[in-house]
Amino acid sequence: MAPLPELIQALLDPKIYPHPPERVELVQTQMSFVFLAGDLVYKVKKPVNLGYLDYTTLTKRHFFCRREVELNRRLCADVYLGVVAITGHEGKVSLDGPGKPIEYAVQMRCLPQERMMSAMLVRDQVTPAMLASMAGKLAEFHNKAETNAAISAFGALDTIRQNTAENFEQTGQYIGVTISPERYRSIKTYTEAFMAQNSSLFQRRISEGRIRDCHGDLHAAHICFSNGICIYDCIEFNDRFRYGDVASEVAFLAMDLDHYGRADLSRRFVEAYVTASKDQELQTLLNFYKCYRAYVRGKVEGFKLDDPHISKSEKAKIFTVARDYFELAESYTSPGESG
Repeated sequence: MAPLPELIQALLDPKIYPHPPERVELVQTQMSFVFLAGDLVYKVKKPVNLGYLDYTTLTKRHFFCRREVELNRRLCADVYLGVVAITGHEGKVSLDGPGKPIEYAVQMRCLPQERMMSAMLVRDQVTPAMLASMAGKLAEFHNKAETNAAISAFGALDTIRQNTAENFEQTGQYIGVTISPERYRSIKTYTEAFMAQNSSLFQRRISEGRIRDCHGDLHAAHICFSNGICIYDCIEFNDRFRYGDVASEVAFLAMDLDHYGRADLSRRFVEAYVTASKDQELQTLLNFYKCYRAYVRGKVEGFKLDDPHISKSEKAKIFTVARDYFELAESYTSPGESG
């Protein structure tokens, strides 16, 4: 495990913060260092280029910090407070202090971890009524979400083929690690066949206005039932992953509920969304997009295995999660299978 960068180590000091917390806890994702500092959270983007995102310059990280706040206020307005400059002056690091910005952070209110859907699922505290409310909020959001000719183009079969082909290419190095060769071929064959056999369906979704500027990363860990429903941490780094069929967004959460062993709640959520949106055709696409989303989750988890800042013990857990998502993705390729 590589040592943390000097700046990241400095941000673990509570005295740096204008509201000194008792302690600062660091949580890492593949793309960010997240500092839990009392009632506030500071999210610093890692200077990485992962192919589908590029945070390699300070200018780019500043831009995407601002973009993250702007987009996430659509579904979680009170949590995203703004962008804070991390400055350096005479060898000292501070937040919005003297000196030039050396980094930027998204500043957020800290959400109660015990009210995250992912945590509540583990404790069997998520009810059908909560899923119905979630579906209603999402259907309303999708109805108002931006769409135009440029966004609709992301629902074209060529773009969907590009997205799926990228998935298979980027997981090539993990064949035999997190995904078996047989499973890889099974999912790839199913995906290509479905697209070839349903070209008119994808075109019809475009003409019906079902391609929208969505959230893009709608799984249980990004939903908090506290003072209403907060849906946070949408994709800001690549419009192509946020623009898409609303069916893909619904399938993402439905798939994740399946992953938690709650196919009953998954079905309730989809039924409630279809009722609220009157989008009956969504059901035809559900397994295709569930498979796609589960594969993406397996891919992204697998990427963490290459992160030098993540411990071996944590990587052992990550390996299991990635493998399970790929197994789930394959389960949707069987006729009649709905999770």
